[in-house]
Amino acid sequence: MKRHLPNPITILLFVIVLAAICTWVVPAGKYSTLKYEKESHSFLIDNGSNSINIQASQQVLDSLNILIPLSKFSGGDIRKPVSIPGTYKKLEQNRQSFTDILQAPIKGIYDSVDIIFFILFIGAFMHIFHQSNALVHGLSVLSQKMKGKETWLIIIMTFLFSFGGASFGMAEEGLVFYAVITPLFLKAGYDLLVPVAVIFGGTQLGTLSSFTNPFSTIIASNAAGVNWTDGLTGRIIMFIVTTAITIWFIARYAQKVKKDPSKSLVARIDGNVQPEFDIKPAGETSKYPGILIFIFLATFMVMIAGVVYFDWWLTEMTALFLASSIITGLIMRLNEKLFIKYFIDGAREMVGVAFIVGIARGVSIILNEGNIADSIIFYAADIAQNLSPVLFILIMLLMFTVFTLFISSSSGMAVLTMPIMGALATMVHVPGREIVNAYLFGMGIMGFLTPTGLILPSLALVNVSYKTWLKFIWPLILMLTIVCAISLVIGLYI
Repeated sequence: MKRHLPNPITILLFVIVLAAICTWVVPAGKYSTLKYEKESHSFLIDNGSNSINIQASQQVLDSLNILIPLSKFSGGDIRKPVSIPGTYKKLEQNRQSFTDILQAPIKGIYDSVDIIFFILFIGAFMHIFHQSNALVHGLSVLSQKMKGKETWLIIIMTFLFSFGGASFGMAEEGLVFYAVITPLFLKAGYDLLVPVAVIFGGTQLGTLSSFTNPFSTIIASNAAGVNWTDGLTGRIIMFIVTTAITIWFIARYAQKVKKDPSKSLVARIDGNVQPEFDIKPAGETSKYPGILIFIFLATFMVMIAGVVYFDWWLTEMTALFLASSIITGLIMRLNEKLFIKYFIDGAREMVGVAFIVGIARGVSIILNEGNIADSIIFYAADIAQNLSPVLFILIMLLMFTVFTLFISSSSGMAVLTMPIMGALATMVHVPGREIVNAYLFGMGIMGFLTPTGLILPSLALVNVSYKTWLKFIWPLILMLTIVCAISLVIGLYI
């Protein structure tokens, strides 16, 4: 059966064109921003036309109605420029032209080069490891041990990915697991939607129910002027409830497909598709499969430990996969020419995914260079400020859902919106923790769908169409939205 939606890259290019059209319609404007300069212990205030440096102090923050302790800047919790409430001013329209549209995906790739290299090096490592056949050996053993208990794989793995997203912001790191988990689920009789639902769905769910994620909950709370532990109990409850709903939803679909393969949405919409990566390497198993599998698993454990305990990010994680590739090649006794060939071949398999990530960044570039990103926030806040607390918080949930279509970065969304929305919440008597929750819930819900996030790269890895994903995920999104709305309303009265 033919697909009815275009390639993910085509979808993103269409979104870039749509964003450019908005720069001709939406009034241009910008908030002044404040950024902490660590070397001089000063604030750099930029109003668009000029910038000034002033000595950093709590009095300066209070006078600008930025409800953030000075220690959050000096301690490095907030590193990006923060919008200053009440400073929005209209600017001359900077309508994005045809040339700007053509340059946007290229600029997006430049801006995303750290993520792109991370993805390419993941592909290289996975391809080298696959040549050993150690993964097939390990999966065969695991499949035998889990035979008849495959549902527990869904339960355990979805919980772990959701916990990773909720606790330390696991997102891009999930991409490395597709080549491992996909063949395991296919052997169990499931279809290609199940690994996407478990890996991407799990980490995305962690964004919605984040309780200690430093890239969303902590930054947003700091920017809104509230302690991140305020509301922690409620977020842990939401983590338990939403994770349980998601696990039930995925397991129910997986069992339905296993009992009757004709029920598979992938088979009905996309046909007989296969993942982009090689899941059936040929040849005999290399020597020392146990050692190779240990290196493989240890790579992921070291990566997670580095992110959680040593502030690693993409450069360090990329270097880790390079090191693991070299170690794996040495254990397999690959000669120099064969190692380089496998390395390049693996990176080549991930070029399409890497392009999707880079081109998605082009949407934000169009909005920022067209000076309408702040305008969207300003007019949304203007609409919401005269509403009752219940309507206000529900409208906030809706607005953050819409904002996520254009701004997929959780930390970027936090520093752009929280100082403004936090001050607005105080005026309408809404607890600051609930503004943070509305931000988390809105980003979490729309993150399942937004083309500027990680869903398109995830689908590209398993060669499943966006249409199939939409057909699969919309009932879960509806359930999660209802739960989130109820939680926000209850939060106003406790």
